Amino acid sequence: MKKSGRPVIPRKTIYRLSIYLRCLARLRENSIGTVSSEALAKAAGVKPTQLRKDLAYFGTFGTRGLGYDVNELSEKISDELGTSSLQPVILVGVGNLGLALLSYRGFEKEGFEIIAAFDAVPKRKRDKEIKQPLLGMDKLRPFIQEHAVKMAILSVPAAVAQVVANQLIAAGVMGILNFSPIVLAVPEDVIVNNVNLAIELENLSYFIQG
Repeated sequence: MKKSGRPVIPRKTIYRLSIYLRCLARLRENSIGTVSSEALAKAAGVKPTQLRKDLAYFGTFGTRGLGYDVNELSEKISDELGTSSLQPVILVGVGNLGLALLSYRGFEKEGFEIIAAFDAVPKRKRDKEIKQPLLGMDKLRPFIQEHAVKMAILSVPAAVAQVVANQLIAAGVMGILNFSPIVLAVPEDVIVNNVNLAIELENLSYFIQG
């Protein structure tokens, strides 16, 4: 999707921008005010030429011989990624994985807040207490529309993942982080990021073979 008045940034570049933002956050924590493209590229695990190409989407800035202002660059990337203010997110599917995700406190630091969770059996006894409201699926659409939610985390069984994804999209969700082991069919203007832990482990398995 193209943002009004902004260039279309490739998906791989968006991913790298997220990595740069985390590197810059570490620099800020250490009270470092400026960083060279070489140093930032090394911290992010990319080549300096790739870093400069990625940052060129923001126009020309930075000072020759001094590098980038850490705060300024952080603000530019945060603005582009839409994380300069807390973004509301919902989670659907409160099993063991869903509970673990709801208990994770790092999302807010990165600009996201899980404001509610939904499950087919919301009153089922669970091993952990969660701070977010846990609602039934009948409340999904009105909640999304009332709170203008555009992002959702999906951690339901594969058998119902497509049906739930359809419900999310019909209610107005534009981005889904999918932990369900299934490839979702979605409209072109909806973005899905798939997190398949088994596939990631298979990749690791290949590389550690003797």
